[in-house]
Amino acid sequence: MSRLFVALWPPAGALAELRALPREEHPGVRWVPPERWHVTLRFLGDADPDRARELLAGAPLPAASAEVGHVLERLGRDVLAVPVRGLERLAAAVAAATAGIGVPPERRRFHGHVTVARIRGGAHGLPPPARPGTGAASTTAFPVTEVALVASEHDEQGLRYRTLATFATAPR
Repeated sequence: MSRLFVALWPPAGALAELRALPREEHPGVRWVPPERWHVTLRFLGDADPDRARELLAGAPLPAASAEVGHVLERLGRDVLAVPVRGLERLAAAVAAATAGIGVPPERRRFHGHVTVARIRGGAHGLPPPARPGTGAASTTAFPVTEVALVASEHDEQGLRYRTLATFATAPR
């Protein structure tokens, strides 16, 4: 078993926009390296990678257009993220296809985002928790042509993500 999730890797243009966002240093804030920036469509947890591949290979994955906001929002107490909209139908299709494996799909409404920093207790001067419906006035949009099955692995150098397989979305 591997610790798995299904994700969208932003393309180079969107990554460049994310890198351009202000990244002020704050005590208690640990910035996530850009090579780990992704949008989780569904967290599977400890699941059989072969079974996940099989389920996703036969799944009808709808085309989508992702809209990445140009602001940071605080999610809960420990995450700074950039909102990503337009992936709700795709995330629902991924959840439906993989409902029989891993941890049960979340019941709350999907909130697409790229986690750019983790916050440890006591970090002050950061944005307040975001309210539903808030976000950036401007966005960067890109078509979503595939999703990835990703394994989260720890080694001597820390956390690493490894793409196990990719699955095309339906053409527009």
